[in-house]
Amino acid sequence: MSEAATNDGDDEIVTVNFKVTRSFLNEIEDTWQGRGFNSRSEFIRYTLRDAVEHPAFDRDELVALLKAEEDVREERTMSAEEARERFGTSDTNE
Repeated sequence: MSEAATNDGDDEIVTVNFKVTRSFLNEIEDTWQGRGFNSRSEFIRYTLRDAVEHPAFDRDELVALLKAEEDVREERTMSAEEARERFGTSDTNE
């Protein structure tokens, strides 16, 4: 786990300011509240910590994952069986 994960009291807490567009801030607000975080700051710290600890994903992969999550939430997905029926394929395990 990275040092960003916890503050054992030996490390100074600093404030970081950055700029985002209003529309992006609105997305952040919707996201942290919808995911049960206690605050926007907690969500941003968690997100940054995750990016530092798991740098294997590149930006395109993260965007694709977020899009897939949105598709699931908006019920724009189908089961494997539905896909096989729709595209006329069969289960290779049968």
